[in-house]
Amino acid sequence: MKSPAVAQPPLEFCRALLAGRVPEEAVTFCAYLLPERAAVWWGHECLSNLAELLVDGDLELLALVNDWVGEPANPGHRAALGEVVDLTPTTPAAWIALSAAWRDPAFDMISTGFPAAHAVNAGILAGLARVSTADRFGVLSAFVEMGIQMVEMEAQRQSVDVY
Repeated sequence: MKSPAVAQPPLEFCRALLAGRVPEEAVTFCAYLLPERAAVWWGHECLSNLAELLVDGDLELLALVNDWVGEPANPGHRAALGEVVDLTPTTPAAWIALSAAWRDPAFDMISTGFPAAHAVNAGILAGLARVSTADRFGVLSAFVEMGIQMVEMEAQRQSVDVY
């Protein structure tokens, strides 16, 4: 992301990025704004909307991510995720699966130096690259709005948890 931070609320800034010269920066901002598990889920949901543009292996990885997000401590889900930890991310869903592994403390992936948001961003942008040029901005906008809604839901959830 090359856009400098400005003194405005995060969601306003995100929408300004979307309306700016490089709207993809709004995806990057959302990926880092969301809590990591929510960011992984957001990536999953974005790519699920592009299922017709993905290969079978990607659909399997998205199913794995779905299971992991639902029950991250489940040993079966962790074992399945463990099989993709060494996967070279060459497809959009491989990035999202990797983001789940980077997020899960059981895999001790902190040594990679990358937060889960890095992989979520890469996965979503790789998925967007498969969308036709004519449709890309509309899809990107829908993804960013979904991310913004998730940020708002997470904020509400956290405020409820405080009480």
